[in-house]
Amino acid sequence: MKLLLTGGAGFIGSAVVRLAVSRGHEVVNLDAMTYAANEANVASVAQSNLYSFEQADIRDRAALDRIFALHRPDAVMHLAAESHVDRSIDGPADFIETNITGTFNLLEAARTHWTRTGKPASFRFHHISTDEVFGSLGPTGQFTEHTPYDPRSPYSASKAASDHLVRAWAETYGLPTVLTNCSNNYGPFHFPEKLIPVTILNALHGRPIPVYGNGENIRDWLYVEDHADALLLVLEKGALGRSYNIGGENERRNIDLVRTICALLDEMAPKPTPHADLITFVTDRPGHDARYAIDPSRIREELGWRPSVTVEEGLRRTVRWYLDNEAWWRPLLDRKGVGERLGKG
Repeated sequence: MKLLLTGGAGFIGSAVVRLAVSRGHEVVNLDAMTYAANEANVASVAQSNLYSFEQADIRDRAALDRIFALHRPDAVMHLAAESHVDRSIDGPADFIETNITGTFNLLEAARTHWTRTGKPASFRFHHISTDEVFGSLGPTGQFTEHTPYDPRSPYSASKAASDHLVRAWAETYGLPTVLTNCSNNYGPFHFPEKLIPVTILNALHGRPIPVYGNGENIRDWLYVEDHADALLLVLEKGALGRSYNIGGENERRNIDLVRTICALLDEMAPKPTPHADLITFVTDRPGHDARYAIDPSRIREELGWRPSVTVEEGLRRTVRWYLDNEAWWRPLLDRKGVGERLGKG
């Protein structure tokens, strides 16, 4: 299968690129190479004859038409997005333009390509989204595919809008689509602005480890390589017009997650004082959702998928990877916004 994958130089996208190439798929990686993209993320497959790269912005419809005509993909996997909640609070315009307008452009380019090639039944447009579109949970319950949308940040609102566009193009034009909503990802190649890499790198540098509010916010953590496996499975076997929630079945409070990372660093990179001494509670960000949790029963029952990596094992692998790959993360510390407190509102 020949895949056109948007955002393939980012965190989740690059995991899908690496896995897809390893399984023999041809991959065209379309990426605008904004601040969170990194060529090093796909270096392991860059020389493969199954891999090609197109630097383009999904907001550029002419570029999309050219790429579809040149590569004639069998499927689209749409991962390109502005995704950092704190950045969306400070600058929502980029999120509206990329996540909404960009998705519209991609849908139209894909529809034109699909129509021009005779509307093949095998074509797929797989839109990758987030559980944040569902809003915030209380102490109990889980998000299902039927949970009403209730986005609470510019980021999640823009992703909710893109989800609605995909469903509308399926209903109105018959475009063959599948859609997935995932829980929080973590693992190797995670750009150093999210909680887990920030915790690891601040601890290594002896800097305060910021934890929002009282650290009671709960997330369901999904190892990125498990997610990549699930995404390819949905692309190949998911029912048309169907959405699938992908969760790690690993709920943890933020403070517990941070303390686990600190304990792993005490073991793997010991210092005179415990790394947990660096934990610093900071003012919470506006509209911080209390809890996310996914019910993954649909993808388990229909497609036979469930996560293979526990959060304990995944965190151990992740900490080890950052300790072993300073050459990857060191240059990223100079990129705009990295190491700064964003999203104060």
